[in-house]
Amino acid sequence: MIVEDSLVVRRLLAHIVSRDPRLTLAAAVGSAEEALQELPRIRPDVISMDIRLPGMDGLEATRRIMAEQPTPIVVIADSVEDSSLRISMNALRAGALSVVEKPVGMETGGHERVSEMICTQLYIMSQVPVIRRRMSAARLSRPTPAPARPEPVAPQAPAMLGIAASTGGPPALAQVLGALSPQFPLPVLLVQHMGAAFMEGFASWLDGVVPLRVGIAQDGEVPRPGQVYVAPGNRHLLLAPKGVLRVTADPPVASQRPAATLLFRSMAGALGPRGLGVLLTGMGEDGALGLAEMRQAGAFTITEHESTAVVYGMPAAAVRLGGSGLSLPLPLIGPHLQQLALRATP
Repeated sequence: MIVEDSLVVRRLLAHIVSRDPRLTLAAAVGSAEEALQELPRIRPDVISMDIRLPGMDGLEATRRIMAEQPTPIVVIADSVEDSSLRISMNALRAGALSVVEKPVGMETGGHERVSEMICTQLYIMSQVPVIRRRMSAARLSRPTPAPARPEPVAPQAPAMLGIAASTGGPPALAQVLGALSPQFPLPVLLVQHMGAAFMEGFASWLDGVVPLRVGIAQDGEVPRPGQVYVAPGNRHLLLAPKGVLRVTADPPVASQRPAATLLFRSMAGALGPRGLGVLLTGMGEDGALGLAEMRQAGAFTITEHESTAVVYGMPAAAVRLGGSGLSLPLPLIGPHLQQLALRATP
């Protein structure tokens, strides 16, 4: 189902979808109210959601859909409008699975790339089971029993935290980092799979919802405690042996750039047992091999437990490869990281 108020864009999206053999157009509507009315009848596998809609906007529509009839939602947003970016990021927090760039016309440069991205995201997200729906904030705030026995401290005092996520990542990252104190004593290196056009907006949004300072990583920067360094769009983020950040345009790894595996691998080499690695929700296996290398180097590693992961692919791969030192539900990861950072024995 396409939800888009502009008739021109709605027809363009319908054309894009109709050309892809993986997809069938179930409906194309011009408002959130119409989408909510048609949803029980149409029962689409995935929804393409505009953000700036007349009446109810895409953020509120996402909240309503996830509460009433959970359905995978892909946000189609303007990548350059600050207000649209903020709404898009909040829609991800409300339950949308990903955000992609809105097409602007057949004659515009990059149209085929944007069209392919939209169709691929719609197809992939149509496979994500969201029947469990996202937990409410109130439910997430209640203590959740750990499915595995926690290890109380890291073997050595950690020097840096690396954290990565893909599908479902923005709200998961907001929750984990939001549980850390403003005086968190470690630098944080972060990889989130997202379209390059949205990375600055994502970093700005995250900066506004967590206690730590968040910004896009710069090549040659020396990471400082209590700051989050986000991998730039379409660039790898690495930690060099001398402790400075490297931002590179090296080839993608398993179709990913930035790649979590490269970040974790560089941390394993630069920090050894003083690394701290976390792998959250995401489709595929990126990060799993790198996390295993961190653990082999003596670092403490955590994966998100299946009970809270929107997509358990990346954490599951890390568990399978022996990269998970501890598997925790999302609400417990942030507090445990705080404990590790403050109480780890030298």
